[in-house]
Amino acid sequence: MDFLKKSIKNIFSSDLDKKNIHKHSIYDIKINSLQGKSIHFSDFKGKHILFVNVASKCGFTPQYKELQKLHDTFKNKLVVIGVPCNQFGSQEPGTAFEIQEFCEVNYGVDFLITEKIDVKGNAQHPLYKWLTDKNINGFNNSNVKWNFQKYLVNPKGNLVDYFYSTTKPLSKKITKYL
Repeated sequence: MDFLKKSIKNIFSSDLDKKNIHKHSIYDIKINSLQGKSIHFSDFKGKHILFVNVASKCGFTPQYKELQKLHDTFKNKLVVIGVPCNQFGSQEPGTAFEIQEFCEVNYGVDFLITEKIDVKGNAQHPLYKWLTDKNINGFNNSNVKWNFQKYLVNPKGNLVDYFYSTTKPLSKKITKYL
């Protein structure tokens, strides 16, 4: 009888453990800018943050222009952050300097761009672990499918939605939140 009680207790306690996984805060994640300076997401509390994994040699690269327009239009309530990644078709091969120069010269980008990171796989950066794992972000699981996938965090630091590459930055799917 004791064995049965212990087994039942273990089953229920393991279910409770699964439900009590703690949500982590986006504001605790560390990442650097392209220039190697620390970015503190807590500086953006009170604003939406749109994270976009970007690449210079992708069919979606012209979205940089709309991302800049989104940044300019909603700068009082939105921070756009480009996150270079070379995991999809090796479409972001450049150095930090080359990436920054490409973005400024070709698209007039002046929104924040991070260091180049992995957004999936074994070396996935903690930012994208948070963005894609429901147990950490408290909202939803997702997989990064391609360059220019977008993740929107609300002013309280909660993930509220994500959008595939085909969703344009100025789409109502995104701007309805702003």
